[in-house]
Amino acid sequence: MDAKHVRLDPVVEETVTPVFCHDIPNVDQRAMVALVVTYPPGGRSRVHRHAPSAFIYAHVLSGTIRSQVEGESSRTFGPGDGFYEDPGSHHVVSENASATETASMLAIFIVDPEEEDQLTTADGDRRLLPRSDQPGQEP
Repeated sequence: MDAKHVRLDPVVEETVTPVFCHDIPNVDQRAMVALVVTYPPGGRSRVHRHAPSAFIYAHVLSGTIRSQVEGESSRTFGPGDGFYEDPGSHHVVSENASATETASMLAIFIVDPEEEDQLTTADGDRRLLPRSDQPGQEP
């Protein structure tokens, strides 16, 4: 699995490294997918949604990450903190809260295996986090 550096405009950049993907043997139609998302200083993701079936838990590994799901207040998380997103959530803020330090988080998806190619879709249908461990799959 290779890291994907996503640079969609001068402000938006992140590195996404797939670290784990496996069907959950005792839960029908669900897989666990884990990604490390690294934001450079001032980096952020576009406004996005995740696969419709995806329940996501994020654990901050380093730095400070600001996150906001539509309808909720923006929150800031430091190393060791975690947060979750329910299926269907609209993620309106996901960014490094620091202009000087790198930040990273482990994002764990519980998702229908048939939706693994839709893990994250930016508003306007531009995909951010395609599966990078499948030959021939393009971002």
